[in-house]
Amino acid sequence: MKPTRLRYAVLGMTVAAYMITYMDRVVISSAVPSMQKELGLSMVTMGWILASFRWGYSLFQIPGGWLGDRIGPRRALSLIVAWWSIFTSVTALSWNASSLVVCRFLFGMGEAGAFPIATRSLSRWMLPAERGMAQGVTHAGSRMGAALTPPLVVALIVAYGWRAPFFVFGFFGIIWAIAWFLWYRDTPEEHPGVNQAERDLIHNSMGGARSATTQNVPWRTLLASRCLWYVSLMYFCYGYCIAVYLDWFPTYLKDHRGFTLKQMGYYASMPLLAGVFGDLLGGWISDRILKHTGNISLARRSVAIFGFLLAAAGILPATLTHDPVSSVWFTCLGVFGLELTVGVSWALPLDIAADYAGSASALMNMCGNIGGAISPTMLAYLVKGYGWNMPFFVASGLCLIAALLYSKIDASRRIFRESSL
Repeated sequence: MKPTRLRYAVLGMTVAAYMITYMDRVVISSAVPSMQKELGLSMVTMGWILASFRWGYSLFQIPGGWLGDRIGPRRALSLIVAWWSIFTSVTALSWNASSLVVCRFLFGMGEAGAFPIATRSLSRWMLPAERGMAQGVTHAGSRMGAALTPPLVVALIVAYGWRAPFFVFGFFGIIWAIAWFLWYRDTPEEHPGVNQAERDLIHNSMGGARSATTQNVPWRTLLASRCLWYVSLMYFCYGYCIAVYLDWFPTYLKDHRGFTLKQMGYYASMPLLAGVFGDLLGGWISDRILKHTGNISLARRSVAIFGFLLAAAGILPATLTHDPVSSVWFTCLGVFGLELTVGVSWALPLDIAADYAGSASALMNMCGNIGGAISPTMLAYLVKGYGWNMPFFVASGLCLIAALLYSKIDASRRIFRESSL
């Protein structure tokens, strides 16, 4: 009997969730110019509003990951997607800076558990040799969602005003949450669409079946792992850099590079589309290296270091060129390099933390999004004090630091093996 391939359908649903996360979070970046004009918000004030989402997102990473480990991905992911989708729509009802800060913080709280819980959902289904690919595909989905969003948001703003996109995109999330709860199951044993051959394939590749929930997360052991802290610091650098492009790049194109609103919607999507290819390629290359060498540390490390170095190199000419269109093309190169690192980075918690991948990835993503939370406010102050070039110089430098940190990460060293030494 040939194994069924329902695990790829699970991957497809997870990709859709990742798309929705980024669609919902970048709606506001394309709406920033219109919101500033209507509500009279300065750039610094807008920086704090954008950061409020990321502070809620980063501070609730660990509770979100714990929730997934505790009650299982089916219930946890349905709950949080419904939560953040409601607050996506509620953003449209905001009337001043304070209401926006509160709303976006609560939105961030909901999205906080998305990636850790989704990582946990895949840990029960995807084979170890498919993890780099799976993480690359899911994150490519998120960037595809982000890339498709600016033109759609601009079209909705032109037709109905800046509030309409928040209602529309919030509705998508509610539909997904209902579908996930009705269809997904926490383990292959629970899903009627999986035959015994696929169950055996999954279990044998992981050394046996695992339970759907975890009663006690060994935080002392997790926090004592030097490797996990290198992973988390590396992701801090990544989180800071990608937030520059997710939160402020449309405004940069309009205010500094002189694009119109419609041109902004088109050109702002191009680097994110380049990021889609980076996500797909990074995970695929890593899995190919692992298949041919059997060296998981080499497979993860080589791809990520190259990606960060390429990002650091691409950001500089994008910043220094005087031609607006050339700036966008060089930015595509930089974001492509940055996104090469994502699939392998999210494979790391699965590699080193096994059953506690949700909690380990939550710590990693919390640190990444502390970087992302600092980024939008810091950029506003840097632009105010030094002009638009300085934020990108900082991002290039952080990519170099991330490459150095990645050289210290050993994906073959399991956390719980470390604790027994």
